Amino acid sequence: MRPITRLALAMALCTSAFNAQASNVLIVLSDSDHLELKDNKVFATGFYLNELMQPVKLLLDAGHSVTFATPTGKAPTLDNSSNDKMYFNNDASALQEHKALLEKLKITSVGESPVISLSRVEQMGYEHFDAIYVPGGHAPMQDLLNSAQLGKLLTNFHDQGKTTALVCHGPIALLSTLSDPTTFTQKLETGAKTTKSDWTYAGYQFTVISNQEEDLAKGLLKGGAMKFYPQTALELAGGLFSSNTSPWASHVVIDRELVTGQNPGSALDVGKVILERLKVPGQPKS
Repeated sequence: MRPITRLALAMALCTSAFNAQASNVLIVLSDSDHLELKDNKVFATGFYLNELMQPVKLLLDAGHSVTFATPTGKAPTLDNSSNDKMYFNNDASALQEHKALLEKLKITSVGESPVISLSRVEQMGYEHFDAIYVPGGHAPMQDLLNSAQLGKLLTNFHDQGKTTALVCHGPIALLSTLSDPTTFTQKLETGAKTTKSDWTYAGYQFTVISNQEEDLAKGLLKGGAMKFYPQTALELAGGLFSSNTSPWASHVVIDRELVTGQNPGSALDVGKVILERLKVPGQPKS
């Protein structure tokens, strides 16, 4: 066999081996651009830049594929308050690098976004995806927590033991696996007594942006107030909350297939956990 032929064969085999290890991660975002607050006030929001793009960049750099979805397939909205280097360890170049990737992927483009609907995800087949990731920003508290389609998807991942990762406000999406999340959240809003008998993640250890951190950050709401805090909601649903010891410090909790990060500073670490779980030798990618 001529040297060039051997080289071509070796390259083909390496490419095949690499592709065999590549996984497809589903990124689920809210398609809401606001959060309804108490007293009919509205807070303009969306996803947090670093919470989406730090894990996405890690995945793409490692050779994995990512698919973006929202409940209706509408392009998601960037929360402009997250366009700040403080979420990237005060590294202005890292901020610009992740913004450039966001623009390249055209995720927020109304006319060119690659985002698909959760109905389309189901049509493709849940088995097509090896892991799921839900970033935060306040927007998931507007729609993801009550999405029946998302609840169906998460339940499937739970049943299959596939990695399910969420960060900051993202874990509120786990409420979608309740049999009636809308009634549950309505009771939270009014202060009525809630029950926790049928939640998929009852008894799971988890983290989410803490009540303490919500209080510290409430100035973002410009005098408005959230109808309820996600920590309280997930505890009432039956979850076992774990917190960092210092506000805004990174904190990641892993319980079976569930990976949760507490705040924006946890997004990079959650991304690293996803990567590790996708490459465990001899184990399912998820």
